[in-house]
Amino acid sequence: MTGKAANSGRLDKNMQRRFVSIWFCQLLADWQLIRRPELAAVPFVFAAPVHGRMMITAVSALAAAAGIEKGMRAADAKAICAGLEVLNDKPGRCEKLLRALAEWCIRYAPIVAIDEFAKDGLLLEVSGCPHLWGGEPAYIKEMVWRLKSKGYTVRLAIADTPGAAWAVARFGKVSPLVASGEQATALLPLVPEALRLEAPILAKLRKLGFYQVKSFMGMPRSVLRRRFGEGFLLRLAQALGTEQETLIPVQVPVDFQERLPCLEPIRTPVAIEMAITRLLENLCTRLKAAGKGLRHGILTGYRLDGQLVKVAIGTNAASHSVSHLLKLFKLKIDHIRPGLGIELFILDVPKVDDVAAAQETMWAVKPGLDDQGIMRLLDRVAVKVGPNVIRRYLPATHYWPERSVQPTFSVTEKPAAAWRLDMPRPTELLPVPVAIEVMALIPDHPPRFFIYKGVRHQVVKADGPERIAREWWLEQGEHRDYYQVEDDQGRRYWLFRSGHYTSEKQFKWFIHGFFA
Repeated sequence: MTGKAANSGRLDKNMQRRFVSIWFCQLLADWQLIRRPELAAVPFVFAAPVHGRMMITAVSALAAAAGIEKGMRAADAKAICAGLEVLNDKPGRCEKLLRALAEWCIRYAPIVAIDEFAKDGLLLEVSGCPHLWGGEPAYIKEMVWRLKSKGYTVRLAIADTPGAAWAVARFGKVSPLVASGEQATALLPLVPEALRLEAPILAKLRKLGFYQVKSFMGMPRSVLRRRFGEGFLLRLAQALGTEQETLIPVQVPVDFQERLPCLEPIRTPVAIEMAITRLLENLCTRLKAAGKGLRHGILTGYRLDGQLVKVAIGTNAASHSVSHLLKLFKLKIDHIRPGLGIELFILDVPKVDDVAAAQETMWAVKPGLDDQGIMRLLDRVAVKVGPNVIRRYLPATHYWPERSVQPTFSVTEKPAAAWRLDMPRPTELLPVPVAIEVMALIPDHPPRFFIYKGVRHQVVKADGPERIAREWWLEQGEHRDYYQVEDDQGRRYWLFRSGHYTSEKQFKWFIHGFFA
């Protein structure tokens, strides 16, 4: 494992930003060859209907060698190349494939965006990442080798700006590594298409005899603006770095993230635990400095075969304790399937909370949920049996019993009202009262027996009634008269009569809870 971890949220302010452009030269054709290797000896193209005609959208290497180009009519392509196989293209297929490749490339940089101009490549902000692979040459070589091993024909370049990296990746002929601050020099010998310009602007440039960027680079801005417009100047400025270009990542990196590339793929539980420990040490140092604590953490392992393995933990209270968080992750190590080996670990913390400083007390008291030991016990139980098993309820300011409690997902949340203790309440409250059959000697007296789920219960003791009125500001309806009753088996129930006993139409009995 490497001795450092790169983090997208804490780059040195003085660090020069660096970008990588990945051009998939034959994206759809390579994808098809991966799926159908038998097409390697056959020229083929993808075509889609445009205004009633089948137009070529992607070309294989053999088809391109025969003179077939993107944008040509499929009928003309068949006339040019005998034995050409035409495959149907589907809308959105290229975008879907690029997104999947972008998510795979997150192992190399936290910010990966789809090239929105050409729709055939990716743009990565790699500031602070190449040194984890031994420098930019080794970094580029690793990405090229890995993508080619998967079957994709690619060209890469790295520069200070996305525009310069894009230009060199597609049109550069010297080196894919543009030294910091040398983007202008790298752009000079390139054709105007390298600036990602629209077709009408390119036609004007060719008409005026501007076949290289150096032909107009030194011209006054006012002249260029008058002839080619603001869009032309913006693209030129973005490539040179005088205008900022914002990338829209396929996955927005969280504020607290740690990355740990491995010099050698790891497979053993001991090595995985060591990697998690390194990540947590770096993460908790940052969390502590910010006064924050982890509430939800996701560990992602990038395997050699391209698959991802993920485990997640949660805490009831914000924590930046390495030992506590490590215990939670250790309970999940058995769920990590490393396969041939994991080459990169990423620890994301999408949810954090402020950590309140613990107040020391002179005498020990009953801390309840303020006890950190109880918090950590709940965290470990939740990791083992699931977070939904542990529930906590707070009192709500409502008269109706089923509305008088509310669930909460935070152990530290304080109730807005106190629990009502003046009247007894059942230990188990049904979410919805269940209708029962009752026999009472006098209508406003407690029942002598009741039938619940087909079983007759003889009442030997009863207390009540306790009248609870309906909340008129929420809904209209009858009040309830509640009774605590005990049957001849010693079991106690909470029953109520809905409505006044003189109201025959609304006079019904229900069971609402059970006492211990």
